[in-house]
Amino acid sequence: MPEEPVVEALTTVPGPGPVRLRLAGSGRFGSVVWAGLLGDLEPLTAFRERVRVALTEAGFPIEGRPYHPHLTISYRFDRRVVAALDGYAGPSWEVGEFALVGSADGEYHRLWAAPL
Repeated sequence: MPEEPVVEALTTVPGPGPVRLRLAGSGRFGSVVWAGLLGDLEPLTAFRERVRVALTEAGFPIEGRPYHPHLTISYRFDRRVVAALDGYAGPSWEVGEFALVGSADGEYHRLWAAPL
């Protein structure tokens, strides 16, 4: 399986510990509409950096775009969705795990997960 080296690299990454997040606000990347995240972003960002380092050391190319933690809402821009999320601040929740998910032909498959 082509994802095996990625999963192997990820198993070396220590988790971030307890993380509480909440959805807040919205934005877009081109046609993608997203909800922003607030909360424990420092440990989340540090975890992302450890993942980036592990994958780089395993020989995988990493894109250079800045890291913006978010939840993708739609792949088709709709002003009404952005307006509905404007100023939104949802309840916080504790993140229970991080997972690597692959997609093919509209189906999603969990490839790796790390409980917190």
